[in-house]
Order: sequence, then structure tokens, then C-alpha cells
Amino acid sequence: MLSLEDAQERLLALVPVMETERLSTEDALGRYIASDLIAARTQPSADLSAMDGYAVCGNGPWELVGESRAGTPFVGALKLDQCVRISTGAHMPDGAQSVLIQENASVDGVRISAAETPAAGKHVRPKGFDFREGDEVLQAGTRIGPGQLALALSSGHGEVPVCKAPRVAVLDSGDELASDPVNCGPDQIPASNGAMIASMLAPLGCVIDRIGPVPDDLGALAEALGKAEAADILITSGGASVGDHDLVQQALKDWGAALAFWKVAIKPGKPLMVATRPRDDGTSQVILGLPGNPVSSFVTCYLFALPLVRAAMGAASSLPQPVELTLGEDLPEVGTRREFLRAVHDGKMVHRAGSQDSSALVALASANCLIVRREGSPAASAGERVQVLTLQNGGIA
Repeated sequence: MLSLEDAQERLLALVPVMETERLSTEDALGRYIASDLIAARTQPSADLSAMDGYAVCGNGPWELVGESRAGTPFVGALKLDQCVRISTGAHMPDGAQSVLIQENASVDGVRISAAETPAAGKHVRPKGFDFREGDEVLQAGTRIGPGQLALALSSGHGEVPVCKAPRVAVLDSGDELASDPVNCGPDQIPASNGAMIASMLAPLGCVIDRIGPVPDDLGALAEALGKAEAADILITSGGASVGDHDLVQQALKDWGAALAFWKVAIKPGKPLMVATRPRDDGTSQVILGLPGNPVSSFVTCYLFALPLVRAAMGAASSLPQPVELTLGEDLPEVGTRREFLRAVHDGKMVHRAGSQDSSALVALASANCLIVRREGSPAASAGERVQVLTLQNGGIA
């Protein structure tokens, strides 16, 4: 079996190369910048007031000679002991040294005075303090969230270069799966893995094709795989092991796929499979086979599928990053596989969410993080610090 790190490294080495496209900046929310973004303008473009008050020249008292509003600057220059009324974000007039905030000003007609003259530069946002034309404002591989979107627009970009979103096919298989959760026989279970995986991928903005559920039959699997011809990435759930009714590996082989690796030393999720399949255009599909147990499928999707799709979309950092939190209960020693315990962080400590069985959905649904227990770790006691992967934003800030 491969270690988690080896398996992730080998998977990410297979990332499909996506072309670059230009999108309007607002439409690029959630995508990744394909190349460094350089400011096309300076922000702020002039010295601005950081407060409402009076832009002053000299030590005062000051004669009020006009007003500077955001979007309507004062025309002319201040002389010694003159001032203008100024609003937050408005241009500082030529000759102005600082801003006297309105709370500290005494007003008598056009005569403005203060107990203390503000120091030079006080309450002033100098030209270019945020960024200047030619500065690198966003690095390639940065995800465009609300803050990055605002920065791209403010730096003069109505469009940005991003990697095209990959097409991802999600296929779940198993004779026991019922497509209708309402009409589910006693010998069946509602098919949920495909919907779960697709919902985990959806926030990344990739194009998702749902296929299945598909019965454990080579003919049915062959037909289903045919529907995934256009996919850059195929994610299967179930049937990837080597039992009598686990036929996905054989179906993939018949389809022309070659196994890259199988089995990873993690719990849950050991029977993870990765394969590739060449296409007529010279590219290769990447195939990720996840286990059928729903918790195993969730954990391996989190650890492998999400990083794979992020990397395909140009993310500079695609793997989830752990944080340290305080353990709220004792934990037993760990065997030969790294464990990912479904857990709840209550704001102070982290506790297991409930049953750690790989089919237990109640615990999974209540979890907001995964406690990471490295292989061979000794027993841990309440109060110790442990590594935790957050389930918000897929573990990427």
C-alpha cells in the first residue's frame, strides 16, 4: 500500500492540463488565476482623506475656503492657515498637510480651530499606498474569492485569465443501489454517493456529469463508461475492490484504462484506485476510483478528488492544510494506516462525532472536521494538541 503522501503526489502528477480562457472578473469568482495579475492602475490614485473633517494647511486657526467630496475634488491649492471641508475618500487638495477630524474641530462660521494641530500626514491615505501600476497584485494559482475579485477590479481588470474548468464525470455503481430514495426495497439502499461527490465538487465550478447508479454488470458498466468519453476526470464510487462483484477495475481495463496504483494506507478509504486512459487527441483521462462505503467515499473525495480538480483548475496549493486543535477526549493508539476521524470542533475542543464506522452517515453529517491520526501514533489524552482538517471550503482557506 502507498502512503497518503505518495498516493497524493502520484495522483497530482497525472493532473490533466487545461487550456486558459479569459472571463469577466465577476464571472471568474471561485476560479484560479492562470497567470500573475499586474495592476493596470495605482490605488489610491491620489492622496485621500481617511476621515470626515477638514484638510488643513498650517497650524491654524484656519479659514474655510471650500469643500472636497469623494468624486468632486477641491479646485486649487490651499494657502497657509486655510482649510477645506473634506469627506472620507475625497482627494486631498494641493497644499494640504493633514486632516483635522470633525470631532476635534471647533467651527465658528468660516473659522475652524482645534486644541491641537494634527501631525503632518495624519488621517491621510497616501497615493499608491495599497498598490501601484505595475505591481503584482495576485499570483498565479490564487483562488478568486470576494476579496480577490475586488482587488482585480480595483487594479483595473475587467477580465482575468483562468484555467478552463475540467469536465468531471461521477459514476456510482452497485446492485444494491436504488436511484429513488422513496421507492427503495428492503434489499437496497438509496444511492447517495454520486450526489454527495458531485455536491463536494460543485463549489469548485467544474462541469459535472452524473452517471448511474449502475448495476454490477460488465455490460452495464461498459455502457455507462461510454457516457464518460468527454470527461477530463472520471470519478467512480463502489466496485473498485477485487470481490466477485467488484467489476469496475475490469470494466475500466476493457475500456482501455491502465491502472496507475491501488490501495492507500488510510482509514477509511484503503481501496482507492487511480487509472489513466488515453484519448484520441493525445490527452489522457484521469480516473479516480473511490470506495463504496459512503464515509470512505467522502474522505477519499476530500483527500484526492478535490485536490485533483483544484490542481486541474490551476490552484497553486491544492491539498487541504491541517490546523492544530485541543483534543477533548482520549483516543486509542493507531495501527498501520493513517486515520481520519469524523469530529466536531465546538470552538474550544475537538471530539469524535460518533460512530467511526465507514457507513455511519449520522456522524459524518454532524462532523465539521477530521482528526488526523498518523499511522503508529500512541494513545492520545484529552488536552493534547492534534492535527485537524477542517471540512469548510474543503480545507483550503
